[in-house]
Amino acid sequence: MNTLPIRYEKIKVFLFTGFLDSGKSTFIQQTLENINFCTGEKTLLLLCEEGEAEFQRKQFANPDSVTVQYILSQEELHPEYLTQLAASADASRVIIEYNGMWTIDVLEKSFPENWYIFREMLFIDTSTFQIYNTNMRQLMYDKLKSCTVAVFNKSEDILDKAWLHKVVRSASRRCDIAYQYKDGHVEYDDIEDHEPYDLNCPVIQIKDEDFAYWSRDISEHPGKYDGKTIQVTCQTVLNHNMQKQEIGIGRYVMVCCENDIEFFGLICENTMKNIENYSWITLTGKIQIKYHESYRKTGPVLSFINAQECQAPDQKIATFY
Repeated sequence: MNTLPIRYEKIKVFLFTGFLDSGKSTFIQQTLENINFCTGEKTLLLLCEEGEAEFQRKQFANPDSVTVQYILSQEELHPEYLTQLAASADASRVIIEYNGMWTIDVLEKSFPENWYIFREMLFIDTSTFQIYNTNMRQLMYDKLKSCTVAVFNKSEDILDKAWLHKVVRSASRRCDIAYQYKDGHVEYDDIEDHEPYDLNCPVIQIKDEDFAYWSRDISEHPGKYDGKTIQVTCQTVLNHNMQKQEIGIGRYVMVCCENDIEFFGLICENTMKNIENYSWITLTGKIQIKYHESYRKTGPVLSFINAQECQAPDQKIATFY
């Protein structure tokens, strides 16, 4: 019985995401025409949607080394099938043009054990971005949060780059941002990312509009807040598992859309007495990074300095922009 050879070494995956007509196919075509990329290495090209532009195989730098396979149903995305496709193509790398209406976690769960994402690029039609970001925010956020590069295609000379930058950074602080203009030239985003507050102040003021950013930053980089004193407007949370003179404080944060609202909270020790549940306060406290039973791990714990009751903010749910 003849069987296909199965590759067990690691296989690089080049992932290209974005909605229809965003420029994915054009970029992949140009990549496969590049003799520096196509040196004869066997490549499996997986197309998860039927785009408007058809691939011109004859123009590939090494067309015989590329196997094209359509996957037009999410049910086809499972490790066994993808393993067989790679084996049939004898592929040592995979290029995926992903369907913009499918979430990234569906793809990642389908990966064979020896596949890994080497580079992930998101392509965005600048002229329709605001519409997609408003009406399909969750799908847009899904692609923005994990991409290596976000490419804004078909850009005009006049762009609100500050707004685009802020939207991207609300999902990811790691990815590069590029603008590809209609004449073909590319510019990279050069807006520097600064904390919206001064970490060197004796008391760091966390404004209402900066709460979402702060909640994510202290979660991802708690060490840089160790020993810092902050002042923040927040809501109190009490429950029976807490120790005496200990409360939870925090706010609801909209991560990407109304379906993705989460409560971000921290433990505050040595608090004032007779505090009421769900009241709004302006709290000043010193942060220590240490183990706490409520977290069941090491995390930021506030030590109470003072607090004053206050009115709820106009926007009770904190957002990134």
